[in-house]
Amino acid sequence: RSFAQSLLRFLGFLFWGAAAAHVFGGVWIILMFKNYRYLFQESYLSLPGWLALTTALILLPTGVLALSLSVKCSRNKQGTLMYLLLLLLCLEMSSAALARSYCLRTTSQVETAMGYLVHQHNWTCSQDPGNSAMDVIQRKLQCCGVHNYTDWLKASSSFYHPACVPESCCKDKHSHCRGDLGHVEQLSEEGCLKKLEDQLCLAMLFIFWCCIVLSILELLAGISNGILMRHQPFHELRIL
Repeated sequence: RSFAQSLLRFLGFLFWGAAAAHVFGGVWIILMFKNYRYLFQESYLSLPGWLALTTALILLPTGVLALSLSVKCSRNKQGTLMYLLLLLLCLEMSSAALARSYCLRTTSQVETAMGYLVHQHNWTCSQDPGNSAMDVIQRKLQCCGVHNYTDWLKASSSFYHPACVPESCCKDKHSHCRGDLGHVEQLSEEGCLKKLEDQLCLAMLFIFWCCIVLSILELLAGISNGILMRHQPFHELRIL
């Protein structure tokens, strides 16, 4: 019993730390989908982020209950803690499944949306920096095209191949770059699809592993709480 109380006390602090991690991961995912909303048409794709924030809110009272039970056992608190742990376990499994599947599903959607933005971009070899959606993406991610800079050449008319790409493809350290194909070394080598996919999967994997680790901690808390409930049984509610 003393070991179960000590473990609950330790887990109570860990739940507060896990709440902070879930807030960070949830805000990360929500802001990412907000910043690149023109690439993600479905609003439900940010659902893992909102589930992470909901989990963080429930983790705060769960941590308080775990700490209070480690000091003094209460039948009402023990039952409430069990229900909260069960609710958290359901949320964690849902978040982990969504995060894992979205990481795989969104790649084709992003590739199609980026290809459309490239084909719709009307650029010329001028000193106009450009403020289209694709220009914004390329500046944020320091990338060029969907896969590389040659996507811009394929997007141009078959009768007219400009000797440049949009200036947003230029690397930050080359302030005099104008997207001239004669100076390919001044352009970002990596395509935007891979960079955005890496960022998205990193955020989703962060949520996924947070959920897995927290689920293990919740199981330990449930076992510890069960040990304490066994020492103080619900005699009048045994039928439940």
